Amino acid sequence: MEFKVLESKNIFTGRAIRLRLDRVEYPDGRRVSIEVLRHPGSIGVLPLDDDGRIWFVRQYRHPASRLLLELPAGTLEPGEAPEVTAARELREEIGMAASSILPVGGLYLAPGYSTEYMHLYLATGLIPEPLDHDEGEYIEVEKYRVEVVYQMLERGEIVDGKTVAMLGLLRDRILNDE
Repeated sequence: MEFKVLESKNIFTGRAIRLRLDRVEYPDGRRVSIEVLRHPGSIGVLPLDDDGRIWFVRQYRHPASRLLLELPAGTLEPGEAPEVTAARELREEIGMAASSILPVGGLYLAPGYSTEYMHLYLATGLIPEPLDHDEGEYIEVEKYRVEVVYQMLERGEIVDGKTVAMLGLLRDRILNDE
């Protein structure tokens, strides 16, 4: 099955993203226009401390017009390995380094319109080692015991997609380690 890009036109270039319009021919001959948000990729980290608490950031997200409770995450810098990004983002967002950062999978955040692929990690052995937040970020750090986190999830208090996905992916592992 072949999907052929007939034309690709850049529409917008921003700090971290590019938007393009592709003209695509499907295997059945139909031709469609598809908007594509180009993203360099990202990481998401579930930080779990020795006391059985998961660390979150409560962050203002302008497109959602609200503060969201999220696991730490960030965009890959050019040429930066995802695990390096994960270590940096932990220090920037929650002020902690981790003695262990294990890969647990990955996912496309919104494959209907974006190329963004997020690498997922579990961070343990947390120790204080802060870096400055990125400019333009508004972040508050919060920690919750694992059982409280899953109660919050069941009540619909956590609505960030990557956070919901990671908590689901790691549920058995985290609950069994408690």
